[in-house]
Amino acid sequence: MIKRYFALLIIFLSFHLVIAQEKELLDIDFDDLDSIFNEEQSSKTNNKENDQKASVLKNVRKRGIELNASYFFRGAVNPGWDMYPWDFDGEEQFSWALGIEMGSKLSITSQISESFKVISAFTYQIPGFNLALGDFFFDYNILDKVFLRAGKYEQSWGISPNFSFTNLLSRIAIPLDDLFPPAAGSSYIAKFDIPIGIGGLQLLSLTRFDVAGGRAPPHEYFGYGGKFNLAFRWADFNLGLYYQKYMATRSFLSIKTVLLKFDIYNEWLLTYNNHTDDSYKISFNIGLSRAFFKNKFEVNAEYYYNGEETTFYYRPQSEFREQDTSPFLRGDNIALNMLYRLDGKINPRIFTKILYGDESYSLITGIRINPLSNIEIYFAIPMVLGNKDSYYYKNSFNVLNEHRPFSFVFYVSFTGSVKASHYY
Repeated sequence: MIKRYFALLIIFLSFHLVIAQEKELLDIDFDDLDSIFNEEQSSKTNNKENDQKASVLKNVRKRGIELNASYFFRGAVNPGWDMYPWDFDGEEQFSWALGIEMGSKLSITSQISESFKVISAFTYQIPGFNLALGDFFFDYNILDKVFLRAGKYEQSWGISPNFSFTNLLSRIAIPLDDLFPPAAGSSYIAKFDIPIGIGGLQLLSLTRFDVAGGRAPPHEYFGYGGKFNLAFRWADFNLGLYYQKYMATRSFLSIKTVLLKFDIYNEWLLTYNNHTDDSYKISFNIGLSRAFFKNKFEVNAEYYYNGEETTFYYRPQSEFREQDTSPFLRGDNIALNMLYRLDGKINPRIFTKILYGDESYSLITGIRINPLSNIEIYFAIPMVLGNKDSYYYKNSFNVLNEHRPFSFVFYVSFTGSVKASHYY
């Protein structure tokens, strides 16, 4: 069966190259809205240039330590109409929901030698006084040829800012029996990055087993993957493969390019259910983004077809969201994001996010401003339209974890950070 899988994979790639929580504090993830138009730069960056920079830095790098403390204080008022989970036939009631949250993150970066660096972070939040270990990993430079990173952190693959179906590292294994319940926590990764020409190879092993709980993970909870990047001036290619017991074997191909000033991306996923019925499934997307009017108006649109049965992925904790798991919706999915930046000292931005799937629409529209330094204010109207038995309808919540298909949100956030360092 494995031979059949790789044979089909080769045919699939050849054809494509030829044609070339807890619940959230609110039912809005402002991090996701921002990230759509603030993506990391494409991996077209010449790795040879990175190697040259690394050699220069090696001559000036010193031992030392850096401390970074960040803080947030947030409050929300969320009036709207609640839909109670035991009555989806129409009973709705208007109510007010209030949310308050505060917390801090302390990160420590220790440069132990020219080749060895350690990063650790701790967070605590109120209400509940949740003290947690954040990222905790080390970097080791092996002769400027191989770069090792190992420890507790998140790693992402794929391009799409809306449907991260090619981020194979976020997939959750669904076991065949209760002997191996799914591990759906933070990831522990050992990763090797090897620059090759104008691209590079990445090899890794990953587990989401609760290592902090004091037990070593069984081998069934380890996954193994690799990704190869090939960058040209006209396009950027990534090819990846990931295998883990009790989870379908998946591989992906992503392509990103610029055409007529549009950033265009296309991703394909091939799934082989080697632990169930030996079937193959194909999923794909096509998306584009562009800025208009001197970058004041930005648009992102994407179509995604999911050929798999309902599968789940892990979403790490962010500034506005607790860690959780979410499903990919089978069949047709559509996303449309628009952002308009107005002139003014308070930096106003009007945003709209529309998602379609499972016979329903999730619509969020609003405005965000920065009236003073370290203060951000949001006003938004989230709503769900369509089938009341759909995913978006049943998973729209307010700050009290009550179903809320239509509401208003007024949100204030105070954030800031301070850094201190000493090198010798």
